[in-house]
Amino acid sequence: MTRQDIYQQIHQKKSYLCIGLDTDLTRIPKHLFGYDDPIFEFNRQIIDATKDLCIAYKPNIAFYEAQGAKGWRSLEKTIAYIPSEHFTVADAKRGDIGNTSSLYARAFFENMNFDAVTVAPYMGEDSVKPFLEFDNKWVILLGLTSNKGSQDFQFTPQENGQPLYEKVIRKAIEWGSPEQLMFVIGATHPQKFEEIRSIAPDHFYLVPGVGTQGGDLEGLSKYGLNDLGGLLVNSSRGIIYAGDAEDFAEKARASALKLQKNMSEIIKLKFGI
Repeated sequence: MTRQDIYQQIHQKKSYLCIGLDTDLTRIPKHLFGYDDPIFEFNRQIIDATKDLCIAYKPNIAFYEAQGAKGWRSLEKTIAYIPSEHFTVADAKRGDIGNTSSLYARAFFENMNFDAVTVAPYMGEDSVKPFLEFDNKWVILLGLTSNKGSQDFQFTPQENGQPLYEKVIRKAIEWGSPEQLMFVIGATHPQKFEEIRSIAPDHFYLVPGVGTQGGDLEGLSKYGLNDLGGLLVNSSRGIIYAGDAEDFAEKARASALKLQKNMSEIIKLKFGI
């Protein structure tokens, strides 16, 4: 999927919502255990209820890996079910020496046909470059994350005083263009978006932390949106676990609709559409 394809979806749906499919067997409604594949059935109903409100889906791979071979089958069925116009992100946080990264890339881009995969930058350029060698596929590099532990390393001052996350972003934009490289920038750091936009003005940002983690949609959008969009704001638990009974999909839609309406108002003010 190209950058223009993503922009088109943002403008058509008046949304930059990404829904995280972090499907936990201990949290899905009990009636779904009557199905042969409860994980897929949960995902199917969530997708059916929200596909007109979002532009992307992001399965967190850990929730599927934990179920062994059954989980991988559920994931494959889920990816096949997501409509083709939606951007799909494998939230896998991979990254290893070159030949291993190449195999990770083949797994997610060729065998499972994801549009993007999240990648950890700690091992440097040769661990990231293999993911960038696939046409119309995306690397989403961890830049500034939304979790509490982001304070442990990501803000560490470097030789010139810049924090480590800034050094990572500045270095990474040398590896990939805005047509193939995005950054994870956490919604719990809304005050940093203006600064990061000045470093990477044209790249897309995948933004976790809105919803359960308390990220400020208006604040991050004010500085995070660029001229054509440039954001994929993710919500996982706040949407998919909005309900825990047979009407869980309806509750998920209501939660997603609330976010989409907020995004629509922001887009109207920003772009006049």
